[in-house]
Amino acid sequence: MGLDFSGEKRRVVTDRQIALAASVVAVGAFDGVHRGHQDLIRAAVAEAAERRLPAVVWTFDPPPKVHFGRAARLMPLGEKLSRIAALGPDWIVVAPFTTRYAGRSAADFIADLARIAPARIHVGADFRFGAKQSGDVALLARHYALAQAKPTCCCAGETISSSRIRALRAAGAHDEAAALLAAPPPWQMLGAALSTTDIRHKDDHDVWN
Repeated sequence: MGLDFSGEKRRVVTDRQIALAASVVAVGAFDGVHRGHQDLIRAAVAEAAERRLPAVVWTFDPPPKVHFGRAARLMPLGEKLSRIAALGPDWIVVAPFTTRYAGRSAADFIADLARIAPARIHVGADFRFGAKQSGDVALLARHYALAQAKPTCCCAGETISSSRIRALRAAGAHDEAAALLAAPPPWQMLGAALSTTDIRHKDDHDVWN
């Protein structure tokens, strides 16, 4: 993705500010937006372009593991959004992962997704949703067409994950962790910033009322 001066704006919204007639969606916590996450999101963006549909990245803040105190956040939300934007989606949905949100049922989340009419959902095999992680990819596949992402491995053959990156940081292997995070080049981040607008805090954009 280069610098975008077309005037078309990528939008960052909450889960209550979006309704679409059709879309291709990448769903996940995407904590760190590491190389595995990037591959998943790129696949969704590429399919959306091929189908001529909006590309949506649906994520959560804070990441569920962070909310429940099981992990530290890998990066601030602003950096996470910049990294996602650099991958080229049309919409970035940030669902506020509060205690109330965590208590919602798997059926509630499936209904949320229905509002953007996914033609396909790109998701990792270990994705869980709903209270007490009651929903999984098998349940999601009963309602939507899924593209289940294959694990992305590093040169040593190990699967790239947010947990692995945390472990590397804890061990002082910061260069290895940075390699797995694979930050976009500065010019790409600048292009993403110029073509993105954040309307999450505008109450008049609530389309669910």
